[in-house]
Amino acid sequence: MARYFKRLHLLAVVFTLAIIALSYLQTRRISTVPTSVVYVCKGTPAKDTFTPLKGGNAFIVAAYFDNRRNRKNATRLIGIAHHEDVQPLYCWFCCAPDSKVWIAKAEINVHSDRFGFPYGATDLYCLEPKNCKPRYVSIHASVEDTIDLPPLFEIQNRKVTARPVQFTVCVSPMYGEYNNILQFLQSMEMYKILGVDKVVIYKTGCSQLMEKVLDFYVAEGTVEIIPWPIESYLNVSIHWQYSMDGKDIGYYGQITALNDCIYRNMYKTKYVLLNDIDEIILPIKYWNWKTMMRALQKKYPSSGIFLFENHIFPKTIFTPISPDNIISWSAVPGINILEHVDREPDRKYIVNPTKMIVNPRKVSQTSVHSVLKSFGWLRIYVPKEVALVYHCRVPLQEGKPHELIKDTTIWRYNVTLIKNVNKVLQQTGLLPKW
Repeated sequence: MARYFKRLHLLAVVFTLAIIALSYLQTRRISTVPTSVVYVCKGTPAKDTFTPLKGGNAFIVAAYFDNRRNRKNATRLIGIAHHEDVQPLYCWFCCAPDSKVWIAKAEINVHSDRFGFPYGATDLYCLEPKNCKPRYVSIHASVEDTIDLPPLFEIQNRKVTARPVQFTVCVSPMYGEYNNILQFLQSMEMYKILGVDKVVIYKTGCSQLMEKVLDFYVAEGTVEIIPWPIESYLNVSIHWQYSMDGKDIGYYGQITALNDCIYRNMYKTKYVLLNDIDEIILPIKYWNWKTMMRALQKKYPSSGIFLFENHIFPKTIFTPISPDNIISWSAVPGINILEHVDREPDRKYIVNPTKMIVNPRKVSQTSVHSVLKSFGWLRIYVPKEVALVYHCRVPLQEGKPHELIKDTTIWRYNVTLIKNVNKVLQQTGLLPKW
């Protein structure tokens, strides 16, 4: 009897070792090339903008189909991760009609522009199985089946929009009790005059009055709001550099939002503009974006990335304008950009930062002021004589008002802009109807 139990124990040990070895070999076999397993798809679609992965050092925002690299079908997931603590991750693809699972190891790329913060915009890139077009993907820390049910991410961009719009503006995150109503309205109406079709706003927070204005533009069909509750997951900074504020991530995850906006609109729009809401890419040589981009694209047919110099128009320097039709604006919170037409001069040995108009289909990764990775397309620095970024904000060169340059380009649009702003103020109830 003792010999029988000894043999039974030996068999149990051998069986256990065999299972461990099989598991190890299976893990080793899973590579970036998708591998079929016997698991069945399970889980429910993600509902929130941010989905924390197990371990808490990485977050997924959204998944997008991407076949631009070597013409291979792949899924790219946009997210945020700690640059020093990223564990191996695996894409589990759900393949119809039998809900069979294919697993591929993710290529993980934390973007180079973190500006010193420990967390940064991150791509997870997974090759898709050749014999299916998965609708959903989930992210796992292992190839082993567990009782956990990670959320499923719907893979967007599988279908290309038949009729994309011309211009989409992607705005950096709106946060706090943002209440610069008048400048927001002027920027929105200037975008519309210049040719915008849609403005995408990543919203963490704003005032109740601003919420009312946003609701108006959403109902109008101009604005799309992406909830951006990043404060619930990370300790965020209002600054762009870690040395200014040692928190988890800079400027409310701005770079992640801009990358998501590019992929979200990749096949919905011809061009994407990347800027803040207090910035306007303002044509000088042309009347609007359409005529400007037609001319630039004709001159530079091999380019899909155009960079425009940022120029500061100090909000502390005022130029009187006719009070006709705007006298009631004093009751509206915010800056009146029409009063600020003095531009700071270029600084010696300092290159002005840029904002961009890009063909989203040529961009792989973007930062705030430049594209980090693209698909071989030239970058064109547009001279300020052609267009510039009108940026009305606090001055960078204080104490030098005599050196400011009078630039009234924005006044070309006065009549239409004033009329349109007044119309919105009346329709939102911020001003009485005449």
